[in-house]
Amino acid sequence: MAPSPAPTPEAVAERIRPAVDGAGLFLEDVKIVGPEQRSTVRVTVDLPEDEVGGVDLDQVAEVSRAISDALDAQDMFPGTYHLEVSSPGTSRPLTQARHFRRARTRLVTLDMIAGGTRAGRVAEVTDTAVVLSDDAGTTHEVPLADIRRGKVEVELKRMDEVDLGSEDEES
Repeated sequence: MAPSPAPTPEAVAERIRPAVDGAGLFLEDVKIVGPEQRSTVRVTVDLPEDEVGGVDLDQVAEVSRAISDALDAQDMFPGTYHLEVSSPGTSRPLTQARHFRRARTRLVTLDMIAGGTRAGRVAEVTDTAVVLSDDAGTTHEVPLADIRRGKVEVELKRMDEVDLGSEDEES
């Protein structure tokens, strides 16, 4: 009996998609690396595009168990495999409308195809454009076709600029 062929990322994605959907998440990517007998399966999940925020560790743990159960039930890997489940994080390049929708309310820098950059807060995203808002509240529509990629800017505030509320005020 010939050994079954190694599973493809597409076959793994098809098998685990119901588990990811059941956890209320979006299956962003599947990669399989390493030798067939000790493969590492890297799964990237994200929140649905209509949600703002990020995937928390409890969600990653829950979906990891569900993905592992789905892979084990199908016995997709002939030897042992290592499962890595993560979310894209802020370093993911923004290249699709879906990515920009997930970045709503965030400060971004856009690398333009024609050269140069644009920066602003993502106010809205349509199927064809990203609407940026500047500090003055002015909005600018930037066609997706003109954007090479975007990047979320990490915003850090100094502790003396953060409103900690009345409970944390010094007396």
